[in-house]
Amino acid sequence: MAAKCKSKEMLLVGTKVKGFIRSKEMMCSAEVLEALNCCVYCCLEKAVQRAKDNGRKTVQAKDV
Repeated sequence: MAAKCKSKEMLLVGTKVKGFIRSKEMMCSAEVLEALNCCVYCCLEKAVQRAKDNGRKTVQAKDV
């Protein structure tokens, strides 16, 4: 799954993600950002499709 997303633009702010993980007293591996970015793309694709399926051109919170 992450291999499909490697070529996609990063939508996350890496320092913010790493800061959040560190605030939980955990370490962050190098692959976490790529995997999370892939999850975000997947979630957005589903939200866009749901809006289209409902005849809308606006993605709303309920689509996520």
